[in-house]
Amino acid sequence: MRPYRLGCPQWQHPHWNDRLPPGASALARYSRVFDCVEGNTTFYATPSQAQCEQWRSQVPDDFRFQFKFPRAISHDRLLQGVAAQVGDFLEVMAPLREVMGPFLLQLPAAFGPEHLDNLWSFLDALPAPLSCAVEVRHLAFFAKGEGERLLNQGLRARNAARVCFDSRALFSVVARDEITADAQRKKPQVPVHVLPVDVDPVIRFIGHPDLHANPAFLQPWVERVAKWCAQGLSPYMYIHMPDNGEALALAELWHGMLQEKMPDLATLPLGRQVDQPGLF
Repeated sequence: MRPYRLGCPQWQHPHWNDRLPPGASALARYSRVFDCVEGNTTFYATPSQAQCEQWRSQVPDDFRFQFKFPRAISHDRLLQGVAAQVGDFLEVMAPLREVMGPFLLQLPAAFGPEHLDNLWSFLDALPAPLSCAVEVRHLAFFAKGEGERLLNQGLRARNAARVCFDSRALFSVVARDEITADAQRKKPQVPVHVLPVDVDPVIRFIGHPDLHANPAFLQPWVERVAKWCAQGLSPYMYIHMPDNGEALALAELWHGMLQEKMPDLATLPLGRQVDQPGLF
């Protein structure tokens, strides 16, 4: 088992077919290489309990899903008066409890310091042992002022991770294609603030569209992830690209860089990269 967790924002993509090992399903193939995945689908729609049972049957016991709470809870209601919705959602997701990592609670830019009491009530009401990694986007939470102090203080008190969203590589380039332009429209451009807590950190890294431009942006994470592992933490590292068809290539590049720092890491069991015309 790796001392850290590595995953992507999805478990299937047509460009991955030749690189993932054989398996009975896309998720089973993905889980032979990666040990976690972002569950973005639940942000938009809640699956059926039967679907959750199928997903559970397709992954090993050490795999972890990090599903997002539905946007109806986090965005539409800003966490206020959502107890019934949360209960219904958790009941549907119950078949995955044994392989559930911390839920991803992605809060919108409209969720500011004035809403923090909603967050504390929400986190405090979660049934044990469920937990959340919290991603904020309001600029007051990155200004090193009172709003950020209160956020960090409350997360530390609850031993909850603050998601490190790193889009610096993505926004370091002027978009010259629609895929990159679309990614820049959809992804937030916020500073990277790391909150030290005694819980596994969560990093969401959005890569530069040119695969080979990413090492300079990844190197600081190599140092930090290696340090966290040495402290006994097991960070979650999620690899995104503007075109996620390229996410496996970036994950392989990242893991190779970390191997140089941590030589005991096993190589990712990916098939040979087949260059696609016009990809780079």
